[in-house]
Amino acid sequence: MLIPLFDGVQPLDVVGPHEVLAGAGRLLEHRGVGPGYRVALVAQQPGPVRAHSGLQLVADGPLPESGPVGTLLVPGGTGTLTMSDGDPYVGWLRRTAERAERVVSVCTGAFALACAGLLDGLCATTHWHYAAELARAHPAVDVRADAIYLRQGRIWTAAGVTAGIDLALALVEADHGAEVAQQVARHLVVFLRRPGGQSQFAGPVWTPPARRPGVREAQDLIHGDPTADLRVSVLAARVGMSERHFSREFTRALGCPPGDYVEQVRVDTARRVLESEPVLVAVAAARAGFGSAETMRRAFLRRLGVPPDHYRRRFAVVHA
Repeated sequence: MLIPLFDGVQPLDVVGPHEVLAGAGRLLEHRGVGPGYRVALVAQQPGPVRAHSGLQLVADGPLPESGPVGTLLVPGGTGTLTMSDGDPYVGWLRRTAERAERVVSVCTGAFALACAGLLDGLCATTHWHYAAELARAHPAVDVRADAIYLRQGRIWTAAGVTAGIDLALALVEADHGAEVAQQVARHLVVFLRRPGGQSQFAGPVWTPPARRPGVREAQDLIHGDPTADLRVSVLAARVGMSERHFSREFTRALGCPPGDYVEQVRVDTARRVLESEPVLVAVAAARAGFGSAETMRRAFLRRLGVPPDHYRRRFAVVHA
């Protein structure tokens, strides 16, 4: 496996997968299966490469221009956000990907792959914070913001930072089976398959106020009292529009239908309650404007990929 470094790399995108593969290698050698994975850190110049956190990683050698490549793993970091098609690193990725059996990105490493044209026409993911930016910069890529990792043939992409561990475990499972991957996951004290998507780790999305007065007024009504009757017909009447005209203008201004917007605001409200107060799920549902705990559960599964009680166990503040 080759991991090409660059200035501004995210160190955990490198170290996380490296530890997974090193652990799998030790396990395989102990079982007499084979030598495991050989991982090489490379860069334009051998030697120390400074990560964006200030930590230095050491490249074993220069970016190789020949020879077989099993897996090419491209880490993310601030350095990828300013890369362009003419960047030497991107050119090297494009050439090297042609002889690689598997091409993998972690976090914003997807930006480098996209610059190289390797994600055109494919589904891909990246860190949730940068997903919209990736979609804007590379419209030929179908960006899936909630996925922990995605596989499209020989191209794999992972979400932000620690998701590189999830992806590396998936690579081990694909290569050597679930039992080996599970043993490595247990040693690292992580899930083999993390429940839910990465949206559960994202903060509530702030939507700028709409310029259209009627839509802005509806936004204020929704945020002002998520427990109110916020059916489309009611909101349209409150702002003096027909239901059809209101739905069309709201969707045009904010990018989603009013019903979806209401559900997202209610989910965000319930998240804050579950994170900060030791109340029953049914109480959180009522305070967020859901008709029942079951309605809220379905909304959480749609939006976050996990039910409310699982979300609370993971993110609630522990009260003394």
